[in-house]
Amino acid sequence: MRLPHRDLAYLVEDTPEFDAYIREMRWAQHYALLNRAEMMDRVVACFGAWVGDDDLERVEEISCHHNYTERERHFGQDVWLSRKGAIHAGAGVPGLIPGSMGTASYVVVGKGDRMSLESAPHGAGREYSRTRARQTFTREQLREAMAGIEYRDTDAFLDEIPAAYKDIDQVMADAASLVEVRHVLRQVVNVKGD
Repeated sequence: MRLPHRDLAYLVEDTPEFDAYIREMRWAQHYALLNRAEMMDRVVACFGAWVGDDDLERVEEISCHHNYTERERHFGQDVWLSRKGAIHAGAGVPGLIPGSMGTASYVVVGKGDRMSLESAPHGAGREYSRTRARQTFTREQLREAMAGIEYRDTDAFLDEIPAAYKDIDQVMADAASLVEVRHVLRQVVNVKGD
């Protein structure tokens, strides 16, 4: 195939290459789902041990994919929809929209907006690349931004400084027609390996 640019390459549907890609992608997405479930189980077990209750009642759990592809029907057509930096926001579908490690995150429910293909933003999104954030911000600025939030004070967190991200409140205002906010979460602790 002649492509206007090599970054516009694609796989033709119903070919062995396309089918192999979809099979492996679905495997990876299922692995991510199981990984989220395992992390939730471990958090619940640790919290239960901490409060002395091994039989905690799980009232609500939200497992929210982002950066994924799924077969869906939109405007009368079956399509492969890729949500990059987006979550599914179908009517009544619960979701999570995180801010940075120092700002609010939101538990939402989708409104099913057809024009957005039932999608909403996954989060604040970066204003600075990881490299640029490390070159721009200082550990002292990170300490100021994280006042009152527990985190490991190392260089590993510098690329995650809240100023490296867009304003989550503006993102949520822009997404008001896509999702309804059910809960606003505030961070108390952040964990990141280094």
